[in-house]
This record gives sequence, C-alpha cells and structure tokens, in this order.
Amino acid sequence: MLDHAPQLAIARRQFLGAGCAGVGAAALAALMAPRAHAAAGLAGFPNFAPRARRVIWLTQAGAPSQLDLFDHKPHLKEQFDKDLPASIRQGQRLTGMTAGQGRFPVAPSIFSFRQHGASGIWMSEALPHTARIADDLCVIKTLHTEAINHDPAMTLLQTGHQIAGRPSLGAWVSYGLGDENANLPTFVVMISRPSGPTNAQPLHERMWGAGFLPTRHQGVRFSPGRDPVLYLSDPPGVGRDRRREFLDTLGTLNRMTLDALGDPETAARIDQFEMAFRMQAAVPELADLSTEPAATFERYGPESQKPGTYAANCILARRLVERGVRFVQLYHRGWDQHGNCPAGVTTQCHDTDQPSAALVSELKERGLLDDTLVVWGGEFGRTVYSQGTLTATNYGRDHHPRCFTMWMAGAGVRAGTTYGETDDYSYNIVRDPVHIHDLNATTLHLLGIDHTRLTYRFAGRDYRLTDVHGTVVRGLIA
Repeated sequence: MLDHAPQLAIARRQFLGAGCAGVGAAALAALMAPRAHAAAGLAGFPNFAPRARRVIWLTQAGAPSQLDLFDHKPHLKEQFDKDLPASIRQGQRLTGMTAGQGRFPVAPSIFSFRQHGASGIWMSEALPHTARIADDLCVIKTLHTEAINHDPAMTLLQTGHQIAGRPSLGAWVSYGLGDENANLPTFVVMISRPSGPTNAQPLHERMWGAGFLPTRHQGVRFSPGRDPVLYLSDPPGVGRDRRREFLDTLGTLNRMTLDALGDPETAARIDQFEMAFRMQAAVPELADLSTEPAATFERYGPESQKPGTYAANCILARRLVERGVRFVQLYHRGWDQHGNCPAGVTTQCHDTDQPSAALVSELKERGLLDDTLVVWGGEFGRTVYSQGTLTATNYGRDHHPRCFTMWMAGAGVRAGTTYGETDDYSYNIVRDPVHIHDLNATTLHLLGIDHTRLTYRFAGRDYRLTDVHGTVVRGLIA
C-alpha cells in the first residue's frame, strides 16, 4: 500500500487540477481580456436601484466620546462626581482599566452644546465646522456592539465578526458590485497621522482584507510620499516598454500554472499585476495635489497641504470617488481618551472636524453627494463615568459598547435627522437601537444590495457580511 501512495497523490492532484481548469480558464478569460471598461460584479447585482454608487467611510479609530461631541446631556452637570447609579450600569462588564476603581463618578462634558441648522441637531463646541453641515447629516445616537476592546470591536465593525478572517465591508462591496475604473483599485485605504500626542491603537491589514474572498477584492493602501502605493514604481533603468515585456513573460508563466492547476488565486495574481501596470500611469496624477487650487486647501484647513494628514487624505478621498473608486476607507487614529479626555478630543477635532465638513460640502457642490455615501464614526463609545481622577476641568473615559454615535450623509440618507435616543447618562439605549450589523445592512441597501443575498461559499457554508443578523434601518433612509 505504501508503494502506491505517491501515485495516488499525483492522480488526486491531477484530478482536482483538471476539475478546476474549466473554472480557472473562464476566470482567466475575463481577467486577461482588454479592460476598456470597468469590471462588473456578481450577476444580478445591484439587486435593485441603488441610491449610492460609492462610499467614503471616515473611520475614527479609538472610539470618539459621544458625550463630548453629539449626545447632549445637560442634566449631568447636577450629577457631577456622584456615583453612577447601579440601576443604570446594570452590572455591565468593565474593562481591566476601570474594573478596579472603588467608585464610578459621573463626569459631565466640559464642552458646551448648541442646536444647529434648521434641523436643530445638537453638537458640541468641539465641532464648529461639522455643525455648519448639520442639515446634511443623519446623526445616529444608538449604535451598539458586543465588543468592549478595540481590536475585536474594530474587527466587528469592519468585517461583521469579532474574530479575524472574514472579508471586510469594502471587499464585500468590491466582490458584489465590481469596479467603475479599470485603472484604479475598487477599494482604497488611507491611514492618517494625528497631529498631537495620542494613544493610537494599532490597525491591522486584515481590517481591510479580503478574507476568504479572492484577494483582488482586498483594500489597496495608499501612503503619503512619492510612492503612494508601495512597490508600484519601476526601479531605475526600467521603462514602460521593458515593464510591459516583463509582465507579458510573467503572464505566460502564470497562465501555464493556471492551465495546469486551475487555481483561482493564480488568475487573481495575473489581474493584480495588470492592475499595478495601469496604476503606474493613473496613481501619480491622482495623488498630485499640486493641481488643486488654493481655495481647496483653505477649505480643508491648515493641515491639508501636509501629505498623510487627515485633511490631505480627505482631498484624496474626493479625488478617488471622482475617478470612480467604489469604496474609500480613511482611518484616523488617536480617539482613545482614557485620560485627559478634553484635551484629546480637542486635538482630534482639530485634525478631523474641518476636513470632514469640507469633504461633505465639496461633494455636495460637485453633485457627487447625491450618489456618494459618507459615514463617520468609531468602533464604540465612551463611559459617562470618569476613568481615573475626576476634576472640574479634566477626566478620562473608558470603553463603552452599549451606545455610541455615528453620522451618515449623502446618497439616500435622511438628512437633518437625529435617530435614536439614549438615557440621561448616555449609557443605555431607550429608543431605536442600531447594531453594527444593522448599519452594515443599511449601507449595503443604499448601494442596491440585499445583504441576505451577498454571500460566498467557503468551507462548506455560505457566509455574508452580516452573518445571520442585520436589519435595514428604514428610519435612516430618505
């Protein structure tokens, strides 16, 4: 029996390779055809007329404090330094950072709040520029999640699951809808640098990864500097003709492998090399902000001419969607204010408030907001009680998954709306809860996708972004 084992193994590989060859050949034919137009997504997608064609997701990593930005609780001033009632906390599990505290003193926000726009949406003084676009926003006060620590919470927000390995939202959108520009990725990611000292949580590439989807759907990270996409530039002495010749030869070898084994990832590799070749011409022009008028930089603020800042990346986000990129994910780290919360919030708002508002306003002026969905928010919220020492002018806030605030703007969103209500301590939801799965289901719905139909079979079962959960929140849709 042992003498026949190698022959059986070879026969098995040949059988499997032959069985996959038809699929691989069909995939290769689509990938290698001249792409004079964008690549379509799945057959039948979008499932119905979309309100949005593209998404810009402004991810505020670290968890912005809803109490200091959007969720106005004026009666908390009367509760300053009083213990949070047990009837409010309801035995909620705590992080290791505050579990050992002897008490949980209530810390009202030191920021003043006002209503803005015809809609009367409440915002704090930390957001003067966002306040000017209040009537374009749908502010959701009742997001909630199961995760209480950053990594699982961010992973859940991005992939619909707390454990790594699932495809990200941008990858799902790419898989379902395809691209609109053959010369640029469908899904682009940018990570901005905070301007001040911060407690910036790490971000992992799996958060914009493709998981078990074909790898061509993963996010392509753009970095500041001369080479926005790593390893895209040719080395000295290698011109376009030489690069084309090299890719043709490499493509021949990859096609031989594909014909022999039928591996879909080989087809994806061929497509990625061809995409990189096209990006060599498209990306430098895209990333060159010197062509923008001075008025653009004035609008986005003083940091906007510094590569890698949130403001500069917001301009790039607008340029990307103008060119047909379907999903842009912009991360800004540093919202993790366990201590010195007022100063931290002020610094973060200095970085993000004006550019976020400018992006929405400029998209609107250019007619792009009608079919571009903009989403702003983090992975959870912050506690009403102080972490560490509480004073009249300073406090910290721990993680709080039970309720937090995000906003949406643009295609199909009910503008000038505040959705949901929390209790007097911004601790529990009392009306209209929105789970992360509901938010993702609603995002897909605005893109014309029924979240229950966007599935991928892997390891013997059908997976989807929202797993077996998620309900479209009709109250967020105009």
